[in-house]
This record gives sequence, structure tokens and C-alpha cells, in this order.
Amino acid sequence: MKRKTLTQFLIEQQRGDRQLPADVRLLIEVVARACKTIGHHVSKGALGGVLGSLDSENVQGEVQKKLDVLSNEILLEANEWGGNLAAMASEEMDTIHPIPNAYPRGGYLLLFDPLDGSSNIDVNVSIGTIFSVLRMPEDANGREATEADFLQPGQKQVAAGYAVYGPQTVLVLTLGNGVFGFTLDREMGSWVLTQENVQIPADTKEFAINASNMRHWAPPVKRYVDECLAGKTGRAARISTCAGSPPWWPTCIAS
Repeated sequence: MKRKTLTQFLIEQQRGDRQLPADVRLLIEVVARACKTIGHHVSKGALGGVLGSLDSENVQGEVQKKLDVLSNEILLEANEWGGNLAAMASEEMDTIHPIPNAYPRGGYLLLFDPLDGSSNIDVNVSIGTIFSVLRMPEDANGREATEADFLQPGQKQVAAGYAVYGPQTVLVLTLGNGVFGFTLDREMGSWVLTQENVQIPADTKEFAINASNMRHWAPPVKRYVDECLAGKTGRAARISTCAGSPPWWPTCIAS
């Protein structure tokens, strides 16, 4: 069976009925290459001298890891010069990052958490990069981007995805029509399509949530998790979705 790379997949999307804009295709490819670079540094661990914390905090008040800052720099530098973006925003920066005047500017905005779960770095647990692409507002008329331009509803996203750096390095991507998974072929250096039309299963025996933050959960979230934990003996077994949950939450049938 012939393998399909990320580049081939994106070109097909550009040529298909949805006609993915060329600027978005190029932007996704740049982000994907940056994720490969981040994954390379993550895989080196202590050998690369990138473990440990810095004497600084991000905008969320979290202590920054060395890899947090390095990953942020990798994404900024990779995406500054391509001419596809008007600005970027990152969890590791206090405000937005406009494209420098030395480079051409495009009509899109890129948001990212360069290394989510970075508290797991030093204990060798999976971590990842999360990103989202938005369009500049239609009335921007060539002006510089502002923080307000990034505050758009989720349905306005042009594309979104995440990379996970674990036993395999994977990239999960949506362009607004289905979710697709790519696995990094380290020998070839290519992202290869390995999962199509990814969906959350209706029934499952496993779920993951940061239970250490339980005391901060809103009551509906707490109720949802409690019903999942109750499994087939609880209320969740008698209803198609958890009571009070949004319609897009999966059925919680847990053993």
C-alpha cells in the first residue's frame, strides 16, 4: 500500500472540493516541520541539555521549562518569514507577536501552546504542541493585528491540531472536515497518514483527565466525571449522554 505524506494530503485538500487555500497549506507544513524539530529536541532529553526549569513564569503563572522557551522560539522563527501570517499568540508570551516589518504579512493568525504538559518533561511522559489557525477579521484592511483579533469563536477556526511526542511522534489535524492522524517516519523524516476520519468512540473503558485539579472543576464537569466513574451501575448507563453535558460530549459508559 502506497503511503501518503502530509504534503500529499494537503495538496489533495487544496485540489479538492473544499479548495484549501495555498497559504493555509504552506502554513500547516511549516508548523509540522517545527513540530518535527521540537520532537527532536524532546527526544534528546538530558543529552541535549534542555531539561529543568527557568527562573521565569508564563502568562498563566506557570514556571517555564527550558523546553517551553526553546519550543516557543522554534515556532516563532519557523513562521515569521513565510508571508502567511499577520501575527502569532503563544501561552509563553504576555502578548501577541506581530510579524516583523522585515517580512511580508499574510491574512492569518496562529495560536499555539508550544509544549503542553511541560511539567511531564523531566519524568519522560508524553507532551505535545497544540495549535490553531484563524483568519484576520474581514474589516482589517491591512492594519496590524491586535489582541482582539485573536478572540474569535471556535467555529471560526480554519485549521487546528496537535502533535504528541511520545513512543511515536504523531500529528493530529483537522481542516474543518474530519480529523486525520499522521505518524512521523523518523528514517524518512516525513509525516505519514496513518488514521483517517478519527472519531471519539461511543463507548469506552478508559478516559484521562487531570484529577489533581478536581477542586477547581465546575459542577457540570464534576458531575460528568462522577457519572463516567460510576459506569454501567450509575446514571450514565440509563441515558444516551451524561446529564447536563453538551451534546458533543461522548457517552460515558465506563467499567
